[in-house]
Amino acid sequence: MAKGHRSQIKRERNDVKDTRPSAKLSYARMSVQKACFVLDAIRGKDVDTALAIVMYNPRYASSVIEKLLKSAIANAENNNGLDRKDLVVAECYANKGPTMKRIRPRAQGRAYRIEKRMSHLTIVLDQKN
Repeated sequence: MAKGHRSQIKRERNDVKDTRPSAKLSYARMSVQKACFVLDAIRGKDVDTALAIVMYNPRYASSVIEKLLKSAIANAENNNGLDRKDLVVAECYANKGPTMKRIRPRAQGRAYRIEKRMSHLTIVLDQKN
């Protein structure tokens, strides 16, 4: 059981904020599985290599992730004052978002459901050690 008043516990929990530069994209119109193919390829790489990977990747998700990665780099340079050469992709992940349900008419009066999935993408950068 935690000790202290509830507001003190919340204050202590909020004090440990992640100060690493990051970028988020919510409600991206792609499934988590398809986004993870590209995210797995850039995880742990330095930002120039990661940009080169997503620029020449033929998947649709790579164009969206390229824009998100450029945003994270700009956040690191402008907000945190970090040098671009020292940045690596520390974390990148895709979380499941809401699913739009659509109906496709089929033969003999039946209907098939089409699920248009969405995902929330996050890229967190860090300095090289």
